[in-house]
Amino acid sequence: MKNILFILFAGCSLFVQGQTKKEYPQPTPMTHEMTEFWTPQPRIVVPGKTLSEEILVLPPSDAIILFDGTGLSNWEGAPNKTVLVKGKDMSKFKSSEGGEAKWIIKDGTLVVNKESGDIQTKLTFGDFQLHIEWLIPEGILGDSQLRGNSGIFLQGVYELQVLDSYGNETYANGMAGSVYKQTPPLVNAMRKPGEWNSYDVIYTAPTFREDGSYRTRPIVTVIQNGILVQNNTTILGTTPYIGFPQVILHGKGPIRLQAHGDKSEPISFRNIWIREL
Repeated sequence: MKNILFILFAGCSLFVQGQTKKEYPQPTPMTHEMTEFWTPQPRIVVPGKTLSEEILVLPPSDAIILFDGTGLSNWEGAPNKTVLVKGKDMSKFKSSEGGEAKWIIKDGTLVVNKESGDIQTKLTFGDFQLHIEWLIPEGILGDSQLRGNSGIFLQGVYELQVLDSYGNETYANGMAGSVYKQTPPLVNAMRKPGEWNSYDVIYTAPTFREDGSYRTRPIVTVIQNGILVQNNTTILGTTPYIGFPQVILHGKGPIRLQAHGDKSEPISFRNIWIREL
């Protein structure tokens, strides 16, 4: 009887061991190419000519001036990685997490310092209207994503792409005016290097359920150089380089400007102002 029980126990053990050793195929690791699409390329629309190289749009009386060419008192160094933790309010991100903003002010413009990393506003925002002007330097080198790459992160989370898209093809959902890796611009409204571009952004912040899922998703409208490039676009979630959009609970957040690691000449920003809605 003991021998029979031993044989049954041994057989069961072998069966259990066999079950635990069974392996199943694993998901294919994500690469950045998996979330890029190159066609259709948005058609080119030439912006209207500017009358001068002066400021393109002066701020209204109720605007918060984020950069007027005279200093970086409204900015701080951003954390190396935007800390997006479920349940953490982005409005609690302060300069202690990122330190001093170390970008360069030259001739009244804000030049990206790629060595020091991203910067972000000290103030945080929900719904807003944002105006920002940016310049791709004349004679810039590189191609695709390695040519004047930067980004404007709305609430520090959702990237509106900045890139030289003048005669420089890249994946459509990664060109200037795109919600990065999600929605390409309606048209390519770029000015040539050496001329100032402008973004006017109308942004509606998301709201969340108690479980951290979206009750309402973030919405953005973008006008580039006077031309509509995003029309009441729903943002699906975060905008990572690799992987799909994620939904992460957050509160108010900063405007974050990216110091991209490409080797091309640094771009410049100016006349940055915002209106809370």
